[in-house]
Amino acid sequence: MAAGLILTTDNLSPGETAGAWRDWMSRLFYGLESDLYGDTTFDGHLHTAHAGDVVMTQLEANRHRVIRSHRLARASETSYLKIVAPWQGSAVVEQHGRQAWVRPGGWAIYDTTGSYEVANPERTRHLIVMLPKSALTERGIRLESLMGRQVGAGVGISRVALDAMRSTFQELHSMTPEAARGAGDLILELVRLSLQELAGKSTASTQQEAFKDRIRDFIGLHLRDPDLSIDRIAQMLNCSKRHLHNAFVDDEDTLAHYILRRRLQACMRDMKNPDYLHHTISEIAFSWGFSNGAYFSRVFRAHAGLSPSDFRHASLQSPAA
Repeated sequence: MAAGLILTTDNLSPGETAGAWRDWMSRLFYGLESDLYGDTTFDGHLHTAHAGDVVMTQLEANRHRVIRSHRLARASETSYLKIVAPWQGSAVVEQHGRQAWVRPGGWAIYDTTGSYEVANPERTRHLIVMLPKSALTERGIRLESLMGRQVGAGVGISRVALDAMRSTFQELHSMTPEAARGAGDLILELVRLSLQELAGKSTASTQQEAFKDRIRDFIGLHLRDPDLSIDRIAQMLNCSKRHLHNAFVDDEDTLAHYILRRRLQACMRDMKNPDYLHHTISEIAFSWGFSNGAYFSRVFRAHAGLSPSDFRHASLQSPAA
């Protein structure tokens, strides 16, 4: 079988690497935007191959984020479900207000027909698997409640699916096209079974996920409110603050940091949008619940790697923005 597409920054000058990476993300993943935490040089490598209709990519790169906006999702002509399965490092997948932290031994899934963000806060080596969405929707699985989640916990059918994805990618070079298509069909079936199992579970763990969804939905509806607080969430959801904190105890984000992250992401989206050019940075920040300009600038730089003004300037100059 053909070796597939290989792209690397190794032969580029330091000044060309960041722009090349953004271009590759856009071309290979249908307009995906890439943010490099303010870094101006980049080291990244991509190897993409096909197992029938399943697209598999090994990605090794410095820290970066990828963002698919509502605008890009609407413009796409191709519908995929996308899996990230780290070999090294970690990924944070966000979709539908949900957040899934995934490390080696696990995998998370999301839908390219909706907006999403995947943060890779450290150097990573991931396997990215793209599955035709129609191949799973035709089999009767209701997908929306399953997106933006980690699938399984490294055991059971989800572990079998992960092993199949990894071994298929590693052996694709020695497979005939017919064998590769068969391997792709097997991956589709194993992912279907994993999602079916996830959808059918009713355990303390899934009940906690349902409660976290209620919390996230409430936060999403009130994100612009400067008075949004853990006290208010507890009052409106008729639970204790301890119960709220316990819902997020297994996440690497605290509840307070989750609210902050979502507000910063909303500000970043508006600052990249040319339609908001007539709004000042302070107006955008205050519209998303911030009330102190100095505090906003400090937490924004820590999250994005740039000052708000530098981020806005760089984003509006970028062809992908």
